[in-house]
Amino acid sequence: MPINIPKHLPARERLEKENIFLMEDDRASTQDIRPLNILILNLMPEKKKTERQLLRLLSNSPLQVNVDFIHTETYQSKNISESHLNEFYKTFTDIKHHHYDGMIITGAPVERLRFEDVDYWEELQTIMQWTKEHVTSVLHICWGAQAALYGHYGIDKYELPDKLSGVYGHRLHVPTTKLVRGLDDEFLAPHSRYTGVSATSILEHEQLTLLASSEEAGALLVMSKDEKHVMITGHIEYEATTLAEEYERDQAKGLPVQLPENYFPKDDPSIPPLNRWRSQAYLLFSNWLNYYVYQETPYHWD
Repeated sequence: MPINIPKHLPARERLEKENIFLMEDDRASTQDIRPLNILILNLMPEKKKTERQLLRLLSNSPLQVNVDFIHTETYQSKNISESHLNEFYKTFTDIKHHHYDGMIITGAPVERLRFEDVDYWEELQTIMQWTKEHVTSVLHICWGAQAALYGHYGIDKYELPDKLSGVYGHRLHVPTTKLVRGLDDEFLAPHSRYTGVSATSILEHEQLTLLASSEEAGALLVMSKDEKHVMITGHIEYEATTLAEEYERDQAKGLPVQLPENYFPKDDPSIPPLNRWRSQAYLLFSNWLNYYVYQETPYHWD
């Protein structure tokens, strides 16, 4: 089934070339089915890339999905045009009286700051509290996952000695959980971050379940026991070249970054990297949409 997105969204052309099933509003409105309404709070600086990455994964489902994007009101992104935000994005004020079947809160390049020092932290806390009554299930990615673990469960992040960047093997701990149904017992996922969260603190928390982790990268998949929140500390939505682009960007800035681990073939940056996590990413998003959004959301919100 298709994903319904605005006709002129820049991601459309690239996704259509990949044979992603897309639909426009006029066709979607004639279908006598209940689509899922998904809200995406996009905190990433390169918003167009993140839009494309997330829409690609949301598309691989038998469910029709409508998507709304929102951006922060208390912080203005410097890497996207105001015209793009005005055309394709709303704010929390615009949507706070609505209900959504699912929501995604992305990562953000603010992880070395204390949560309280982030410009939009109070706004994000307000949104996270709002989701308790207005959203069926929330998927949190990278810094968004750390923010959820801190804001909802009191688990703080800690700074790593060096940036964690690369593709790492992970092992499932609770393979019977619906979210990971069909995933391999061991699978790959990319990480790109300066901070981590304690797997021990997650395991000891009575409201959380650690679903998958890595010896090198730590916790990856965490779910609340009420199944309301899914936290992914890595970037399974990344495209094959995303880590390479980040590596080149950091090098250009003169930052002391290491070559992403287990990423470039033969550790040679001149050889194009392969996407070795795509199938797991598609399956994880499909499971989330099906089991925790579609199967749980009310047909009619009060």
